[in-house]
Amino acid sequence: MIRCIAIDDEPLALELIKEYASKISFLQLDNTFTNTDEAVDWLQNNSCDLLFLDIQMPDINGVDLYRALTTRPAVIFTTAYSEYAVDGFNVDAIDYLLKPFEYDRFLKGVYKANEYLEFLSNQEMQMASIFVKVDYQLMKINLKEVDLVEGLDDYIRIHVKPKPVLTLMTLKSLQEKLPTKEFIRVHRSYIIPINKIESYGKNKLKVAGKEIPIGSSYTEVYQQLLKLKGLEP
Repeated sequence: MIRCIAIDDEPLALELIKEYASKISFLQLDNTFTNTDEAVDWLQNNSCDLLFLDIQMPDINGVDLYRALTTRPAVIFTTAYSEYAVDGFNVDAIDYLLKPFEYDRFLKGVYKANEYLEFLSNQEMQMASIFVKVDYQLMKINLKEVDLVEGLDDYIRIHVKPKPVLTLMTLKSLQEKLPTKEFIRVHRSYIIPINKIESYGKNKLKVAGKEIPIGSSYTEVYQQLLKLKGLEP
């Protein structure tokens, strides 16, 4: 099921999207907005897979709104102005629907989004584990079992049970292998799994019973954590 919302300053345009979406069994329209501030507030506290977004709106350009989102769902732009197409694809839009669009064209865009989201899902499944070199052998690490990753110069210590794993690797190289939605670097010496955070403040957090400092070069981490669904300041 693809969960989506629609943002458009024209109520009639939203009604059309509602009508089209109701005909597609794997598409769930959770909400619609004519007010962009209300839409942004909703997105900060809820998640969705796909966003139908008008570009030419009175208070803000839809492309600029999308760029400003902290967490960006897949997006299909809807607009009456073809000259915005290049701007839309510059932010990796799934599709660009030129108003007035028929149901068949809408369905084609939704199928594109479905293919893209399935691709991402398959990638995430592949990222359920990684292999690291330990004592001249490759060891499989289940990412769900990782409590903490600690940098030790050219080595890293991956905290898993029953005992930590030490591997010759840099934090930077490991960070590139980890799914960004599940792990966050909070210090030059620490990467943590987001879902295992027990508490946090502006300067430190607690994960797996251990207090971890938030480095001075990672001041944006606190704001990121505030906006994650399910975490309260």
